[in-house]
Amino acid sequence: MSGVLPAILNSVLICLVGGLVGAALGEARDMPSLGALLGSLLACTTHAIWQSLRAQKFVRWLRDTSGPAPRNAGLWGEVGYLTERSLRSLERGIVQERLQRTQFLSGIEASPNGVMLLDVHDQIEWCNSVSAQHFSLQRDNDRLQTVTNLIRSPVFVAYMQAQEFDAPVYLGGPGTRQKLMVLVRPYGDGKKLLLSQDVTERDRSEAMRRDFVANVSHEIRTPLTVLAGFIETMATVKLSEAENCRVIELMSQQAQRMQTLVADLLILAQLEGSPPPSPDRWVGLGGLVRQAEADAQALSGGRHRLSFKGETDVEIAGTESELQSALTNLVSNAIRYTPEGGSVEVRSGVRADGVVELEVQDTGVGIEKGHIPRLTERFYRVDGSRSRETGGTGLGLSIVKHVVQRHGGELQIVSELGKGSIFKLAFPAHRVRYVRAASASLPTAAIAPP
Repeated sequence: MSGVLPAILNSVLICLVGGLVGAALGEARDMPSLGALLGSLLACTTHAIWQSLRAQKFVRWLRDTSGPAPRNAGLWGEVGYLTERSLRSLERGIVQERLQRTQFLSGIEASPNGVMLLDVHDQIEWCNSVSAQHFSLQRDNDRLQTVTNLIRSPVFVAYMQAQEFDAPVYLGGPGTRQKLMVLVRPYGDGKKLLLSQDVTERDRSEAMRRDFVANVSHEIRTPLTVLAGFIETMATVKLSEAENCRVIELMSQQAQRMQTLVADLLILAQLEGSPPPSPDRWVGLGGLVRQAEADAQALSGGRHRLSFKGETDVEIAGTESELQSALTNLVSNAIRYTPEGGSVEVRSGVRADGVVELEVQDTGVGIEKGHIPRLTERFYRVDGSRSRETGGTGLGLSIVKHVVQRHGGELQIVSELGKGSIFKLAFPAHRVRYVRAASASLPTAAIAPP
């Protein structure tokens, strides 16, 4: 009401002034009626022009509302003030909504899963970078494109056409590098939210788990079958003393085989479930090599030429039992797969860059190049029958790989069929120290960097 009353008073004043002027003109002409008419016309015209000027000023502001609204006294000033206040409130609301939308989309962008927004016609309104990567899309160019024109998998097209989104659909599979789980959720008025997740690694882990269970079952079933057969034989057939001794010896071998397998499985479980090795517990390299040498001599029984040489004044930060297990596994494999009369050599040393290397080289049967990448898989065997004959469980190199990775190192394998193999453990410099300061210079047995 603060602006309405002045506006009324201004209008009355203008009309009054106009009327007085008109009356004066009428008196001057001695025509009172004409004066009244002229006064009324003049008053209305003046008032109309005055209001028109203010209205035009208000309209000019409406065309460009970046500045303040006209602050004239009267009705138009009040209208301008109220309009500007409503407009600024609306602008603040729009800015706030845009900020919230930007933050919401930023949150979706940070999602590890793919997110795509589809309109009522299944056209792409927006997608995050993960979704664009999953479906090989160009986020800017493919916007407002129909999703089934870009994702042409028959399974996905049928899924979208069926409009039954209770369960996800899987894209990819055998023969493809990536497998996606796609789920659609309707929202709003006919719009859809398309979610995608890369389940390649999950399926791979699940397949490895199934293979692992199957392999363990097979490895245990074989000696159990042998033991069951011998027990039945001894219970139903009368054997001679020599035959009894032979059967008991074979049963003992099969029992030992199962014990070794269970022990290796427990070691793997412990490696995967235990915390990382302590960085401040130091293990002497010389002690590891000496123990491996004693085990090798007992296993070889003089059938191979054994050589152990290298650094002795070096310590490695880690767990002694794990490091000893890794080295012993490599040495045992070398002896098992090297024919009688062959040689096995173990070298240890420090490279110029401070990395400690343990090398186990044999003159055994060697390995074809195509098998090398899979050697550290559990129960993977190049020659299954030969592995079982030599007493291996198929878990030794898996244990070695886990141990060296837990200590921040790597396992390198070089082999050629018929020419032997080299297995090398490399441990990083930050896990290595010399026992004596006087030994800080490189020893003569140091291994040169590759």
